[in-house]
Amino acid sequence: MKSTRTLLIALALVKLLLHLFTSQGYGYFRDEFYYVACSKHLDWGYVDHPSLSVLLLWVSRHVLGDSLAALRFLPAVAGALTVYLVGLISRTLGGGRFAIVLAMVAAIVAPAYLGTNHLFSMNSFDILFWTLSAYLLICILKGGDRRLWIVLGLVLGLGLENKISVLWLGTGLAVGLVFTHSRKWLATPWPWVCGSLSLALLLPYVIWQMKHGWPTLEFIEVATTEKMAAVSTLDFLADQFFAMHPFNLPIWLSGLVFLLFLKDGSRFRALGWVYVAVTVILVSAGTSRSGYLVPTYTWLLAAGGVAIEVALNRWNAGVWLRSSVVGLLLLGGVAMAPLALPVLPVETYIRYAKAIGVAPSTSEKKGIGALPQGYADMHGWRNIVSTVSDTYLGLTEKDRKEVTILAPNYGVAGAIDLLGPEYSLPSASSSHNNYWLWGPPKTEGDVMIVIAWSERGVSRWFVSYERAGTTDCGYCMPYENHQPVWIGRGLKKPMAEFWREIKNFN
Repeated sequence: MKSTRTLLIALALVKLLLHLFTSQGYGYFRDEFYYVACSKHLDWGYVDHPSLSVLLLWVSRHVLGDSLAALRFLPAVAGALTVYLVGLISRTLGGGRFAIVLAMVAAIVAPAYLGTNHLFSMNSFDILFWTLSAYLLICILKGGDRRLWIVLGLVLGLGLENKISVLWLGTGLAVGLVFTHSRKWLATPWPWVCGSLSLALLLPYVIWQMKHGWPTLEFIEVATTEKMAAVSTLDFLADQFFAMHPFNLPIWLSGLVFLLFLKDGSRFRALGWVYVAVTVILVSAGTSRSGYLVPTYTWLLAAGGVAIEVALNRWNAGVWLRSSVVGLLLLGGVAMAPLALPVLPVETYIRYAKAIGVAPSTSEKKGIGALPQGYADMHGWRNIVSTVSDTYLGLTEKDRKEVTILAPNYGVAGAIDLLGPEYSLPSASSSHNNYWLWGPPKTEGDVMIVIAWSERGVSRWFVSYERAGTTDCGYCMPYENHQPVWIGRGLKKPMAEFWREIKNFN
């Protein structure tokens, strides 16, 4: 028991150290600027996410600061805890040392988890909440204390306060109970207490939504119809192959078979149905990102480790074969790591990706440059802020006291807010997502620095305008690059009307 615990901790620490040593990456990611901005406006909800991850970031920032290493510490911890739980699940399902090692190494090398745990976002905590929920359900189905349903309700509730996609998990759990022998639990109050408790914890977010006119529903509608590219069922399923690493395919497929069909996994069949149910939900949507499904693979990898260990035991496989399986997985992980972690210089990465046939991609309806969107969104922010600063410092002292900086999206606005003080810039305003909810500028808009608007747009709203600069952000997303920076003077309509019309929930 002690040696197993040491093994769990050791591999979890490998995951933690991997992220701590690579935390500097290429630079701040677009969404990290936005999360920092949200943490300066604590609330029960936001246009595009609930509040828990923002609260965690608020605590982190006050303890560790705003550096890249500081922002990315909690995601690294969440990743390490997730890997620990994968090993714990494997052990609870009956796995020995090999099963535990195989499952945990598989979780460590999975590109989807490497990329997610590298950045601060709600997604790292989302994967952790799904994995912890699976572990608790396994303990319940194995005959654990019935009061674990209450703990599961708390975990699901906190998960919902982090990301509402936990509703998919809740639906999957319901399907899993109905479609398996575990339905006997539905005749007891415990699953109902669990569900009620989880929804009760979501209540503050629901009340916030009601008070603000259900902005998240509007955001989801706009994202589905305008932002996200359509994804075919085949493409969605193919993306799972690469997101979880090709070498992991036999492991998680073995785990799915173990849970759905094998006698040893019959007690835990409900978790196999969770995967099936969530997959059906996401595929049916037609625009789901492949990453939406990745939280489910943690327990499939754990179960796969058990299934493969059982098979190797039946074949009397020796240590050399077991070591070769793990070693091959590690080599495959090293080969694909640069696609998920920014460990290579940019030019080297571009050559490497091209050599192995990986083209830059995005899941959104946007053009793409030399880098995939995940990496492109770590580039060019200081250049953009510097360009805006040049425009700002070129104004008269009187204009600088009255000017409003209007950014086109939360990435640019957040970059100005976080990095701007180094460039003598005031905070920015934006019509994008929660920046819009935080309200219009306090000025009347007599002088505004407007970034990335078309000339048609500025001519519609301003009495006079002049182009003062152009962004140049290198490897950033093309829609941020070579964009005009305008100085607009004299709004043609009142600020309140202007603000209503430029709202952008996207």
